[in-house]
Amino acid sequence: ENIALGITTIVKTLREKLPHTKILVLGVFPRDEKPSPTREALNQANAIVSKLDDGEYVHYLDIGKAFMPDGETVPRDIMPDFVHLTQKGYQLWADAIEPTVWKLLDEPAK
Repeated sequence: ENIALGITTIVKTLREKLPHTKILVLGVFPRDEKPSPTREALNQANAIVSKLDDGEYVHYLDIGKAFMPDGETVPRDIMPDFVHLTQKGYQLWADAIEPTVWKLLDEPAK
C-alpha cells in the first residue's frame, strides 16, 4: 500500500502542476528470481496503481512479463541481483514501452 500511495502521490502532483501532460505509469518491475511474497506485494501495488489510468492523461502499462521469458523466472542475464537491470534488461524495457510512447505522442512508430 505504501508503494502505491507513493506512486499515486507523484501522479497527483504531476497532474496538478502539469494538467495537460500525458503520464505513462509503469507497473513496478518484478523482484526475486521466482514468485515470492515480495513479488505478490508488488503485484498488489500494481493493481492499485493501475486504477490511476484515466485513458486520457494517465496511462498505466505493466511490462513485468518482459523480464520473465518463461512467465515466472527472472533470469540473471536480465537482472543479475533480481532488482537491477543489465543492458539486456534495459533494452527489453525500451522495446516494451516504445509502442505505447509513440501512441501517446500521437505519432507513428519509427
